[in-house]
Amino acid sequence: MLAAPPIVPFVALVAVTAIWGVTFVQIKDALELYPLFAFLAVRFAIAVATLAPLVRSRIRTLGRDGALAGAGLGSLLAAGYGLQTAGLDRTTVSAAGFVTGMYVVLTPIFGLVLFRVRAGAAVWVGVALAVTGLAMLSGVQAGSTTGDLLVLAGAAAYALQIVLMERFAPRYDPLAFTTAQMSAAFVGFAAIAIAAGQVEAPHGWTVWGALIVTGVFASALAFLVQAWAQRRTSANRTAVIFALEPVFAGIFGYALAGDRLGAVGWAGCAVILCGIAVAEPAAAQVLVGLVRRR
Repeated sequence: MLAAPPIVPFVALVAVTAIWGVTFVQIKDALELYPLFAFLAVRFAIAVATLAPLVRSRIRTLGRDGALAGAGLGSLLAAGYGLQTAGLDRTTVSAAGFVTGMYVVLTPIFGLVLFRVRAGAAVWVGVALAVTGLAMLSGVQAGSTTGDLLVLAGAAAYALQIVLMERFAPRYDPLAFTTAQMSAAFVGFAAIAIAAGQVEAPHGWTVWGALIVTGVFASALAFLVQAWAQRRTSANRTAVIFALEPVFAGIFGYALAGDRLGAVGWAGCAVILCGIAVAEPAAAQVLVGLVRRR
């Protein structure tokens, strides 16, 4: 099998962040009409249903170890979503947005502590620029200590998932491994929804539209792409690329919901892009190509 050029994993991961960014508006509208954990349970149920017809002949390739690894990483995703949401209820939106972005910093730290993977100078410069851009984009306002710590714990779960994905993705079939992750996330959120008494059928196009888009595209396909791409690029670079999520959220919020970032916010987007260009050689190739065409 021919190896994908370095630019292909980069473009694939950027597409994932764009999908996540565009769903912010839909999710916000849907959660005004439907309970959070019920939404997340149905979202991941749809993700499992999307992948199930394609994975039947591959799921056995995981074996016991692969199934457990996939379930573990899916549990980390569920923990990340749950902790982030719990923290958001106790802190400001801007603080939550900035603290969530700390997985950009935590990813290379976890890689170093757990697997002694040293990030190069370019990655650390890219991380610093991305964090600076996130601060500018979020317009960080003081939040509560408890809320910020919960969000930080969620960011740590995301970072750990990215680091472990670098280890496990090359070992297992991406489709089977993603299905195991989505199944674990569904089970976790279904249990929480039942415990919280959030058991009700979705209703209305606003809710169903958000569920279909997030379940099929922002979960099943997005995490499948992540599993594929992380067979070909590092966890540190993946984390820096994922810093584009709030940038896309701001762009689509501006286009679809009339949100306004202001000059500092847009400057923050530019700084994040610079950080990605520094940390990810493929991004630099794209920018140089655009400049030359002009």
